[in-house]
Amino acid sequence: MIVTLDEVKDYLRLDGNAEDDFLIALIFSAEQLCTNIARTEIEDKPIAKIAVLYAVAYLYEHREEADHKALTLTLRALLFGIRQEGF
Repeated sequence: MIVTLDEVKDYLRLDGNAEDDFLIALIFSAEQLCTNIARTEIEDKPIAKIAVLYAVAYLYEHREEADHKALTLTLRALLFGIRQEGF
């Protein structure tokens, strides 16, 4: 994982362990989404860490009404510098 559960909990300012499983699922989803958008492996790329944290936070905060198109466009802009033309 490019970000740890503790990093995500700090970023979201969450205490306790009640939502740990949910947050781990969001981390994996966010990393996969960022990898797909960047069209490259995202480990060791600092901007990718920010993009993953943003995606986790967005998915966590908007779990009821997430606008995935808006999220994808924002992530695409964040990852523009490392985005490849194709896999």
